[in-house]
Amino acid sequence: MTPFARILERAVAATPGAIGGAFAAADGEMVDFVAKGDAHEWALLTAHYGVVLANLEALLNTQHYGGTRYFVVENSRLDVLVHTVEGGYYALLAVPPPAPLGRALGALEVAAAELRREMR
Repeated sequence: MTPFARILERAVAATPGAIGGAFAAADGEMVDFVAKGDAHEWALLTAHYGVVLANLEALLNTQHYGGTRYFVVENSRLDVLVHTVEGGYYALLAVPPPAPLGRALGALEVAAAELRREMR
């Protein structure tokens, strides 16, 4: 298991009900993931939320608000939290509802900081 996967695994374990997490580059390519599921499905999910992040970044920077730190999308079957890491990289955590969003965000913030340190 890579250092990135260990970081993601801790975030998933710290979030009750979480089904997985991923770490990806700015272009949406998944660097690593930890999940109960198909790697291809996780790569697609991760890439799609990377597109959402890129659009949020463009909007917020155009409005001079600064970059995105994190965002949460609540769906009927899956809540997804995305947190920026550094240099366009981002981390993602997926939790079926009702998701403990506060705990999930806390775990993802810790993971983002650890991923940032590991990248250096």
